[in-house]
Amino acid sequence: MESKESIYINRELSWLDFNNRVLALAKDKAVPLAERLKFAAIYGSNLDEFFMVRVGSLYDQTLLKSNKPDVVTGMTPAAQLAAVAARVAQLQGKCDKTCQSLVTALAACGFSKVDFDHLGKTQERFWKAYFQKEILPMLSPQIVDQRHPFPFLNNKQIYFAVQLYSKTDGSQFGIVPVSDSFERVLTLKSGDAEGGPGMQYAFVEELIAHYAAMVFTKRTVEHSCLFRVTRNADITVDEGMMDHDIDFRDVMSELLKKRRKLAAVRLQFWPQAPQEIAKFLRDKLQVPGERCFAQTSPLDTGCWMKLAARLGSEENAALFYPPAKPIQAPAHYDLYAEALQHDVLLAYPYQSIRPFIRMLLKAGVDPDVVSIKMTLYRIASDSQIVQALINAAENGKQVVVMVELRARFDEQNNIDWSKQLQEAGCTVFYGFDDYKVHCKLTLITRKKNGRVQYLTQIGTGNYNEKTSEQYSDLSFITARQDIGEEANTVFNNMALQRLTEHTDTMLVAPLRFKTVLMQEMDALIAQAAEGRPAHMILKNNSINDPEIMEKLRAASCAGVRVDMIVRGICCLRAGVPGQTENIHIRSLVGRYLEHARIYCFGEGDGMRIYIASGDFLTRNTERRVEVGVRVDDARVRQLLRRILDLQLRDTVNARQMQPSGSYTRVRPAQGAEPVDSQMAMYDLFADGWQTPVPAPKAVKPAAQAPAPAKAPAKAQPARRKSGIRELFDTLLRRRGK
Repeated sequence: MESKESIYINRELSWLDFNNRVLALAKDKAVPLAERLKFAAIYGSNLDEFFMVRVGSLYDQTLLKSNKPDVVTGMTPAAQLAAVAARVAQLQGKCDKTCQSLVTALAACGFSKVDFDHLGKTQERFWKAYFQKEILPMLSPQIVDQRHPFPFLNNKQIYFAVQLYSKTDGSQFGIVPVSDSFERVLTLKSGDAEGGPGMQYAFVEELIAHYAAMVFTKRTVEHSCLFRVTRNADITVDEGMMDHDIDFRDVMSELLKKRRKLAAVRLQFWPQAPQEIAKFLRDKLQVPGERCFAQTSPLDTGCWMKLAARLGSEENAALFYPPAKPIQAPAHYDLYAEALQHDVLLAYPYQSIRPFIRMLLKAGVDPDVVSIKMTLYRIASDSQIVQALINAAENGKQVVVMVELRARFDEQNNIDWSKQLQEAGCTVFYGFDDYKVHCKLTLITRKKNGRVQYLTQIGTGNYNEKTSEQYSDLSFITARQDIGEEANTVFNNMALQRLTEHTDTMLVAPLRFKTVLMQEMDALIAQAAEGRPAHMILKNNSINDPEIMEKLRAASCAGVRVDMIVRGICCLRAGVPGQTENIHIRSLVGRYLEHARIYCFGEGDGMRIYIASGDFLTRNTERRVEVGVRVDDARVRQLLRRILDLQLRDTVNARQMQPSGSYTRVRPAQGAEPVDSQMAMYDLFADGWQTPVPAPKAVKPAAQAPAPAKAPAKAQPARRKSGIRELFDTLLRRRGK
C-alpha cells in the first residue's frame, strides 16, 4: 500500500497541468484554427496571472522567517518555486512548438508570417519605409548610464534591449519600450509588399528589433533581444493602511498604485538573451536565473487573440467554431412571474441572461417590491445589471448592494461602479475585513396583502453579461419562503460584519458550507458500510482542502464510488490502490470555461443535490463567504443530474486523471458517436423557457393507461430540430473526424 502522502499533488504544479490542458487545445487539429490561436492566447494570459499571483505569493513567503510549507505536500515556498520554474521551462518548450505549428497551419491557409531575417528587396523597402514613418517617430529610446538611471519597467510590457558600443562612450546598454499605443499585429495583403498570396502578418516588436540600428545612430549594436517583465501582483490590505475615517475605496485605490511597482518575478527573452544583456537585466531587476525564460513564441501571446479577430470574416468562417449563441426566451416569457410560481434553473451560456435582467427591471417598478439586495464580485464594464439596480433605486426601492472591492484585477471597475450605485441612492457596503465575499446572491423582497414574500436567486457565476456568454454557469431562482428567509439572514449578517452560522437549506461558507457537504459524505460512508450502493458526483473548478480530500479518501476506502469533474487544480490523485481506487476524476476543457459547481449525493428519491458559488479550495471553504443551496424541486434536481451524467459521458472535452496524477484524453468507444457535453447542453435546455406541466397526482393508473411521466411530453408543443439540434449534430460530425 502506498503512503497517504502519495495521493496528494502540489497546488501550483496541478494548476500548471491544467494550463497544459489548455495549451493542448491550441495544438488539437480537431479544433478550428482561429480557435486554436485563442487557446494559445489564453494559455499565455493564464501563465501571466499565475506568475503575478501565485509565484508572487510564494516569493513573498520566501522573504518571511516562518517560511511555512504547503500543508498538503509539505513543500516549502522555495521548493515550490524551484519545481514551478522547472515545470514552466518544460511547458515553454511545448508552447514554442505549438506556436510554430500555428504559424505553419496559418501559412497553409494563406496567412503567412513576415520573416524579417529573410526579406526580399521589395519587402525590405516596404517595411523600412513603414518603420521610418509609423514607428520610429513614436519610439522613446533610453541609454542607461550614470546620467540616465535604469528606468521603471511596466508589468507585462515588451521592451527591446541592446548592448551598444561607440568610440566616445565605450560599451553601454539601451532600452526601447514597445509602447501599447502601437498596433501589435500588422497585417497587409500580398499586393502591398512582395510576398506569397493571401494575407501577411507581422508583430510590431519584431519589426522594431529588425531596424534597431536606425534607433541608435552613431553607435554599433553589438547584442540585442526583446524582453518582457512580469511583476508580483499579490498585494493585500495592510492593516496599517486601514483607518475608520477613510473610505475603503480610497484604500483600494492606493493599493492598485502600489501593485504597479511590485518586484519582478519573471523575465522572458525573445529569441535568446545574450549573456551580457541577461546579466544586466537580472541584476537590475533581481530576478534569479531559474525564472528567466528564453522563447521563440511571442512574448505576449495576446497577439494570437488579436490575429484571430483579424481573421473574423465570412470567408474565414471555417476557421472558427460554428456560431452558437445563447437561446433567447420567447417575447412573452416573464421570468419574474414564472419564478413566483415555480423554481427555475437557468444555464449560461446556453440560455440568455436577458430574462434575469428583465426580472430585475420588472422588480424595480413592481409596487409590491420593498427591496432588492445583491452581491457583486465581477461586473461587466457596461453593466445592464447594475443599471437595473440604479433604476430600482431611482424608482424609490430600497437597493442594498454588497460590492467586493478585492475581486482581483477587477478592483478599479468595482470601485467605479460602487460610486455610481451610491450616487444613485443605493446602500453600498464592502463586506468583511477578513473574508472575501464571493457568493452570487440576489434577494427581492415583496409585501403583498400584508405578507412578506421573497424571490431568491443563487448562482454559481458572476452577474456579468459578458462572461455569461463564455462561462458555463447555473442560476437557481425560487420563491420558497424558507430559502428567502435564510438569504435575508445572510444579507443582514454581511451588513453587520457577522458570519452566518445556522441554515437548513442554504450552504454559507465559512461556517455552514464544508461541514454540511462532509456530513453528506459521512451519510454515504455509513450507507456503504451497511453494504448498500453509495455514489457521489462532485463538479467544481478546483480542490485542495485537506479535510475534504481526507474525507474523500475515507469514502473511497469505505466503498463509495466518487465521480469528480474538476476543471483546474486537483490536489488529489485518483485510482491509487488502497487509497483512492474508487475515486474517478476527469477535467473538462473546451469551448466554454466550465464554472458551475454541483454537488450530488446518492441516487433516486434519496438523492440530495446542491449548487454553489464555492469550490473545494481552502480559500473558498474557510476564507470566503460563499453561498449554495440544496435543490429540492424534483424537476430541477433531475435536470442537474442530467447535466452531471452528460459530462461524465463526454468524449470530446474530457481528460481522465491517472494514478500518477497525469491526464489522458477520453476517446469514444470504437464505433460510438463522440459526446460533446458542452454542445449537447443546447439541446438539454432547448425547452428551458417552457412552463413546466404540473406533476400528476399520485393516483394508481389503470393497467392500460400510459405512464404518467409521458403525459406532459404529449401536452407540450412539438420541438423543431432546426437551429440548436442541427448545430449539435454538425459539431458532433466535425469533432468526430
